Amino acid sequence: MKGFGMRHLSARMYLGDCREILKTLEDTSVDLIVTSPPYADSRNQTYGGVKPDNYVEWFLPISAELLRVLKPDGTFILNIKEKVVDGERHTYVLDLIIEMRRQGWLWTEEFIWHKKNCYPGKWPNRFRDSWERLLQFNKTKKFKMYQETVMVPMGDWAERRLKNLSKTDLIRDTSKVGSGFGKRVANWLDRDKVYPTNVLHMATETKNKNHSAVFPEDLPEWFIKLFTQEGDTVLDPFMGSGTTIRVAHRMNRDAIGIEIMREYYNMAKNSIPSEQLVLFEKRKAYAAARSK
Repeated sequence: MKGFGMRHLSARMYLGDCREILKTLEDTSVDLIVTSPPYADSRNQTYGGVKPDNYVEWFLPISAELLRVLKPDGTFILNIKEKVVDGERHTYVLDLIIEMRRQGWLWTEEFIWHKKNCYPGKWPNRFRDSWERLLQFNKTKKFKMYQETVMVPMGDWAERRLKNLSKTDLIRDTSKVGSGFGKRVANWLDRDKVYPTNVLHMATETKNKNHSAVFPEDLPEWFIKLFTQEGDTVLDPFMGSGTTIRVAHRMNRDAIGIEIMREYYNMAKNSIPSEQLVLFEKRKAYAAARSK
């Protein structure tokens, strides 16, 4: 754990276009980026709506700035989903992944957010969407990751599977497909927790009805625990109503949020407890005074 207690944590919020504001942030100054930009053709009344065919061109200047501000051992989590156009999924997400790799990003993992309470509906040629992508990008193959912080209870599997161990379970059982991997089931005898999968089962946020796309707090919290420690810096360039910033600040991380819509910006500020909001305003005034 870092000695964050020796200094004040900050929660900085910027009102404006992230394409411009990101340019003012320092190089390699952010440990984790968690964000959900507007999907193609969505939030027309708030973000103007970006056409699927233009999405990659629109996002690449933003991802270039994110690449610059992220630390070499930091992580970028991008929540995004394909849109259906003329009866088929558009490829702008896949195209974006390819272009970001050319930009210098490593596409290291893909998490699936299973929305446990997705809205019901009926469509003539598909079923309702109940999941979204959470793409993980990194600058280098060696990045910070604290897997023990997100371990989950073993569950009933242990009682059923470990009750009667076979001879194979007591030794390393080599994979039958020739991959070189293996398992020793007996290793789990004395454990009550296991590492999670890359599928996150979380309900959508229902408390905030005033924003068109709201993270559940559990989502950024999970990634903040996995990829940062107290005192690290978390950035959300599409802050919205401030869920990521609020959670990061609560978890003793420095937080930076950028939002283009004043209504959402004010909503984010108002969502922070009053004593923290006062400290934030004071820090902002102090920073402004120092810059003169």
